[in-house]
Amino acid sequence: MNSKDKINILVVGSGGREHAICLAIQKSSRAGKLYCAPGNAGIAAVAECVDIGAMEFEKLADFAQENEIGLTVVGMDDPLVGGIVDVFEARGLRVFGPRANAAILEGSKAFSKELMKKYGIPTAAYETFTDADAALAYLESAKLPIVLKADGLALGKGVLICNTLEEAKEGVRTIMLDKKFGDAGNTIVIEEFMTGREVSVLSFCDGKSIQIMSSAQDHKRAGDGDTGPNTGGMGTFSPSPFYTGEVDAFCQKEIYEKTVAAMQSEGREYKGVIFFGLMLTEEGPKVLEYNCRFGDPEAQVVLPRMKNDIVEVFEACIDGRLSELKIEFEDNAAVCVVLASEGYPVSYEKGFPISGLERFDEKQYFCFHAGTKFGEQGEILTNGGRVLGVTALGSDLLAARKEAYAATEWVQFANKYKRSDIGKALEEV
Repeated sequence: MNSKDKINILVVGSGGREHAICLAIQKSSRAGKLYCAPGNAGIAAVAECVDIGAMEFEKLADFAQENEIGLTVVGMDDPLVGGIVDVFEARGLRVFGPRANAAILEGSKAFSKELMKKYGIPTAAYETFTDADAALAYLESAKLPIVLKADGLALGKGVLICNTLEEAKEGVRTIMLDKKFGDAGNTIVIEEFMTGREVSVLSFCDGKSIQIMSSAQDHKRAGDGDTGPNTGGMGTFSPSPFYTGEVDAFCQKEIYEKTVAAMQSEGREYKGVIFFGLMLTEEGPKVLEYNCRFGDPEAQVVLPRMKNDIVEVFEACIDGRLSELKIEFEDNAAVCVVLASEGYPVSYEKGFPISGLERFDEKQYFCFHAGTKFGEQGEILTNGGRVLGVTALGSDLLAARKEAYAATEWVQFANKYKRSDIGKALEEV
């Protein structure tokens, strides 16, 4: 196959991140027929949606073979940690993402903390427990505030920041005994609370080399002023003004390159995206967490700014030749504001009609669908806690923020909720 031939592509997932990936693929000179499984009402405008769940690996592989899919791109963490890449590779199918033995970087927080300790990658001090009584006993002499993390996948919500001993004990009981996050809480990581600015950095890896994308910053809490429960993300901006050249130089040497080399040394060659959640502390940058895929909503501000043909980048990662490319971004900025259902992430209603979507041009203004579906008359309805990610590009972050918030007013649905302070700290930079 000529490297410039068009290929059929399958994206696995159903959220705003997968919508952003599909839009980026659509711009590629390599993109033939584009499918998304299972997709959503917004993705349906750019890809043919396929009614197969993201965890139905054999069905997805059957579909890929029957439809001559030349490349499958896995957007979500669950299938990656579950081994979808291994299933596809066993069938001789080309797929972008880490194998299960590499996706453990996100799949087990205990694994990633041990890896960082072993290879000298800066992170918070921690202890790991599989026994609730031992964890509760440890808390008696621990310094507060303290952070509790369910070991496994918990939809970005398995992290509790506890200010008092009683809160911390209740957190251990919630995670380990009440099993709020299911089996993800069989093991718990208790770590020191770090202070500083958070920055998200996405990267492409081909097993040997790593190239980062533009930095971003997420807003995890449900309410203004970073109050309320943790969510999957209420908005984000890119680039982060706090991610300086000095920070980048340190992270390249002490974090990014060390991580890829560590995984290779462990016999867990990493191909795909590594998301580095960083904390810029007074002692220097430290790793908060790793994710094994594009962030959501980070992808919604990073991918619209990328200059490269994304399919060529995916293929270079699979083939181990990423070093031949230079990942480049526009000299601009993007801000994404999530429109959610009132009450998210605790309880909320869905099934409400959405209006105003026709105003987005997908050049400066984007509306990425996270939780939407088609109604019986073909209308688009809300179908989740996070419904839409409204993203705008601007010459700088303040301009992008102004445009993003203006664009949130174009869209209407019952019980619409958003934070009003996404990127507010930028006004003080």
